[in-house]
Amino acid sequence: MSAAQRLDEARELLAEHPVVDGHNDLPWALRQQVRYDLAQRDIAGDQSAHLHTDIPRLRAGGVGAQFWSVYVRSDYAGDEAVSATLEQIDVVAQLIDRYPGDLVRALTADDMEAARADGRIASLMGAEGGHSINNSLATLRALHRLGVRYMTLTHNDTIDWADSATDEPRHGGLTDFGREVVREMNRVGMLVDLSHVAATTMRDAIAVSAAPVVFSHSSARAVCDHPRNIPDDVLATLPGNGGVAMATFVPKFILPAAVEWTLAADENLRAHGFHHLDTTPEAMALHRAFEAERPRPVATAATVADHLDHMREVAGIDHIGIGGDYDGTAFTPSGLDDVAGYPNLVAELLTRGWSRPDLAKLTWSNAVRVLRDAESVARDLSSSRGPSNAVIR
Repeated sequence: MSAAQRLDEARELLAEHPVVDGHNDLPWALRQQVRYDLAQRDIAGDQSAHLHTDIPRLRAGGVGAQFWSVYVRSDYAGDEAVSATLEQIDVVAQLIDRYPGDLVRALTADDMEAARADGRIASLMGAEGGHSINNSLATLRALHRLGVRYMTLTHNDTIDWADSATDEPRHGGLTDFGREVVREMNRVGMLVDLSHVAATTMRDAIAVSAAPVVFSHSSARAVCDHPRNIPDDVLATLPGNGGVAMATFVPKFILPAAVEWTLAADENLRAHGFHHLDTTPEAMALHRAFEAERPRPVATAATVADHLDHMREVAGIDHIGIGGDYDGTAFTPSGLDDVAGYPNLVAELLTRGWSRPDLAKLTWSNAVRVLRDAESVARDLSSSRGPSNAVIR
């Protein structure tokens, strides 16, 4: 079968079993670029000059459900972090209201299935970092009521109750309050997301959680030894927990040669007064100048497929998914340049002999199932105990 035929087969499969993508940072990009002025970034049309994401490319990519990240940087603290998270939630609502023919609010697994049947993109939300709740379980519950369906326990910085993968550890994983956060997330039906957290935090959270966990955008540490990735011993616990690990496309997490290059590129940004996660046009111009002098190692769809092959081998086909991290990264793999690229990944996996039923699990069924299972656990727990009023000590 030719490459073109493989790509046609991939598109055909995605028409029936579209992608549930675990993580897209469009809300943050809209905040950074135009301070939420959606008229300046009308995603009904081509925004490829500014963004990885717009509706035509979501359609071309076969995306059927998107967890929009309501991320705020982890140097935002206290009330500032909470307010900024609320602003992120608000812009997702604005997007859904502005594009009702294409996007629809989704809170449950049934909502996701209904959106697929209706030909619209189920729009869910995930908060990226426990700093967004400012050590308050009441704030956690409020975010859930506003539609947030997962929370990543940390972002890049260790917080008062959980260690991050990319900061100095202070707790050896989760504190007692951190364990209570996990239990309360289980009770309300919010998925516990373990991307960005230290391996010790991963293990603690899985040990505590009564519901399946997710990794919304993390790949395999055995394939690329980066602390943002998942060790094999943790992947191996997912069948017992029921969770799903969603492979990311960020080159510095998936391609060993890109790790050192990205560290140097990030330092170049900081030396010019930019945050290392800045993706504004000014920051990207600096990146391009740096890249002209020092060519960037380029990942491909095959690089991501290598991670998925390994994750399937260790965790099993029922426990893997996709979390691209579009609009949250300065660079993307060749062939997965933006949200239109998912068919290229599916075509690569078809070439490697992945079956259609296995690909349907990867793209759609596993993510829907994990949310449904979390909902079931929440019904049981909420009938046996009330809200936790624990405070951090």
